[in-house]
Amino acid sequence: MPDSALVFGVSQSLSGRRWRWRTATSPASERTGLSIAQRLGVPEILGRLLALRGIGVEEAANFLEPTLRALLPDPSVLQDMDQAAERLAAAVRRGERVAIFGDYDVDGACSTALMAQFLRGLGCEVIPYVPDRLSEGYGPNAPALQSLAAQGASLIVCVDCGTGAGEVFASVAGKADVIVLDHHQAAAPTRPDILTVNPNRPDDGSGLGHVCAAGITFLAAVATVRCLRRGGFFATRAEPDLLAALDLVALATVCDMVPLSGLNRALVAQGLKVMARRGRPGLAALLNVTQVTDPPSAFTCGFVLGPRINAAGRIAEADLGLRLLLCEDPAEAQGLAALLDSLNRQRQHVEASVLAAATEAAERQIANGNAVLFVAAPAWHPGVVGIVAGRLKERFNRPSCVAGVVEGMAKGSGRSVPGLDLGAAVLAARKAGLLAAGGGHAMAAGFSLAADQVPDFHAFLNERLATAKTLPAASDLAIESPLAVASANAALGETLARLAPFGVGNDEPVFAIPHARVVRADRVGQQGGTIRAFVEGEGGGPRLKVMLFRAQESPLAEPLLQGPTGPRLHLAGQLRAESWNGQVSASFLLLDAAWATS
Repeated sequence: MPDSALVFGVSQSLSGRRWRWRTATSPASERTGLSIAQRLGVPEILGRLLALRGIGVEEAANFLEPTLRALLPDPSVLQDMDQAAERLAAAVRRGERVAIFGDYDVDGACSTALMAQFLRGLGCEVIPYVPDRLSEGYGPNAPALQSLAAQGASLIVCVDCGTGAGEVFASVAGKADVIVLDHHQAAAPTRPDILTVNPNRPDDGSGLGHVCAAGITFLAAVATVRCLRRGGFFATRAEPDLLAALDLVALATVCDMVPLSGLNRALVAQGLKVMARRGRPGLAALLNVTQVTDPPSAFTCGFVLGPRINAAGRIAEADLGLRLLLCEDPAEAQGLAALLDSLNRQRQHVEASVLAAATEAAERQIANGNAVLFVAAPAWHPGVVGIVAGRLKERFNRPSCVAGVVEGMAKGSGRSVPGLDLGAAVLAARKAGLLAAGGGHAMAAGFSLAADQVPDFHAFLNERLATAKTLPAASDLAIESPLAVASANAALGETLARLAPFGVGNDEPVFAIPHARVVRADRVGQQGGTIRAFVEGEGGGPRLKVMLFRAQESPLAEPLLQGPTGPRLHLAGQLRAESWNGQVSASFLLLDAAWATS
């Protein structure tokens, strides 16, 4: 990388990263940014940041104010959607008993809760079902499907799973119809007798492959209401308030790490508004237990709510998260929320022990020149392997897979880096006969295989994703612009917040402060896990509060704690406006730092 592309010449920060300027997607982005600012009457920096993200003048208004009116597609663009909606509408008209078979992660729980609540509100009797991660694994299985049919379910709706389960559905042929609402990549064409609504089907041209299962489920509810309306079903009764379910869609969209652009951006932006009203007792209780008092954000979904809902499926009863989302009694919801919070702490302890051992094994694989990291051990809890894979990916900047071995079978999860499609690689390995099961999408995948096949699968991934060898040891940090301490104020933080919700495909802007002097730094929070510092610029002047979280494991902690006796630092992070006791002030969330040697 040429020196001109490096921010302040930082080729290796204190965390081992290169700092590079975020490059514009078009040579005309400077002019585009100015045009956006002029047309919309927004600050010029906001126009520049939009242009850097590839947002054009015509798209900018919808990006800053994403609405479903402007961005919600006709559900009929999805293959099989019209037939699925007609079948769901028929179930409503006849008052059928419907089973909802969901996955045990956040997207699955939210999708299940959304469809269950929707159908119950229209008069159906609903049986929600979430499989046990350890005993049943991912996706539909014959005993569970047969049990649901035996309980009288004449329709089984699989959400966030089922695309590759055609053979399993034969177990209920003639007993129950099946609808699949999913978004995982399909290894082969779907069975014609199974209504499969999945934007990642090979024959689907909807362009909605970036939408998670809860988003597809929401579109299915929209299409079903349309069918019922056309048939006069609502002549004597009110239509359901589908917008009230957007809190579930927003939570799932953020936690499933799909791009926050287009429709997803509208679903999250509007869903967060619904969540802020705290009308769903389960989510309100979880916000109370975690002491969230501000309006919820994408960060709240991804780092506060999501891990706790996931915790049950990882190490305890798989349906606890779903029960919380469906709970209507505030007192019961409070108890479930407290239990999930406790389970999340247990999950963190289990995860820490697995991560330590996995990191040691990964370091050896890096030294041996592997493109992809693949670590497995018998003692590793399968409920945390996905999280650990994500941690390895972040630390080593490599596609990473982690598996637990039980009774001769390795079951695990993988996480990838941008540009390397892990889901496609897993599907290819399954087609090659290396896996008993497997699937996913570009950035994440799950799989199971015989333990003695692990070396062959690892070799397959190394060959398929060989370009990972050329990746740097740590991912580059893309920085939008330099920032002077004197300019880092609350007003700018509030302006930047207009780009939210932040997440995959819309990173929160990162700025670089040159030659900062640490005036004071202290450990705060539980067990000193956070460092709060105050810095000033080269010429003194106003001071800026800087926050470093997870400080115990950060290489940035010691340089900050040296305070005014230490050398000056270049700082990289995110500027936010914070409200406390009616006062709004600026805070700089520190992501990285480098010695200011020049």
